Amino acid sequence: MTTTLGLPDTIQACLFDLDGVVTRTAVVHAAAWKETFDAFLREREGAGFRPFDTAGDYDEYVDGRPRADGVRTFLASRGIHPPEGDPNDPPDAATVHGLGNRKNELLLEKIRTDGVEAYEGTLRYLKAVRARGLRTAIVSSSANALDVLRSIGAEDLFEVRIDGVVAAERGLPGKPRPDTFLAAARDLGVEPSRAAVFEDALAGMDAGRAGHFGYVVGVDRVGQTDALYAHGADLVVKDLAELGGHA
Repeated sequence: MTTTLGLPDTIQACLFDLDGVVTRTAVVHAAAWKETFDAFLREREGAGFRPFDTAGDYDEYVDGRPRADGVRTFLASRGIHPPEGDPNDPPDAATVHGLGNRKNELLLEKIRTDGVEAYEGTLRYLKAVRARGLRTAIVSSSANALDVLRSIGAEDLFEVRIDGVVAAERGLPGKPRPDTFLAAARDLGVEPSRAAVFEDALAGMDAGRAGHFGYVVGVDRVGQTDALYAHGADLVVKDLAELGGHA
C-alpha cells in the first residue's frame, strides 16, 4: 500500500540528496567541473584534448560523489592518475585535491554570482512529509550543504544533516557506497528498510540499492529515467510534486 505521499506505508523517514533534488545546483556543479577539467586537460594534452562532457561524463563519473572521488574517477576514465596531494593544496595544483579545490572555488563563485534556487515542488513535498510526522534528513556529498540550505531558508526542514563535512569527520565513504545514507537513518533512529532515499544521481541510486533501503525514488531532471531505474530506483519522477502531498 502507498500513502498520500506516494510512498509505501512502512516508510518512517525520508532521506534527501541536495543538488538536483532540493536545489537547482546540479547544473552549476557540472559547469564548475567542466571548467576545471577542461583547463587541466588542455594544459596536459594541448588544443586537441577531448573536453569534459557535462552530460555523460558528469552523470557517470562525478555526480553525487565526494569531490576528490569525482576527480579520481573521471581522470581514471581517461587513463590519468595524478598525485593525491594534500587537502590544503592550492587550486592551481595538478593534484587530486588541488583540482577538487579549484572546482569548489569555481562553484562558490558561481553561487555567489547567480544565487541558489530551490525546487518548489520539493519544498512543498518536504513540508507535507513533515506534517505527516515522517522524519527527514539531508544527505549530500557537498561541503557547502549547510550554507546552501540556509540560503533557501530550508535548514529547519531537516532534522539530520550528513554532508561532506560530517562525512569527513566520521570517516564515511561517499556515494555510491551507502554509508552516508545509513548514517542518516541511524541518526534518525530508523531502520534502513523503513527509510526512503530521494536522489537524482546514478551514484545515489547505487547507494540506495546497496543500503537495502525501503524505497528509492529517482528524480529525473535531465532525461535519464532508464538509467535511474537500471541503477536501482523503485520509482522515477520528474518532480517530487508528482508524488502528491500537500502541507
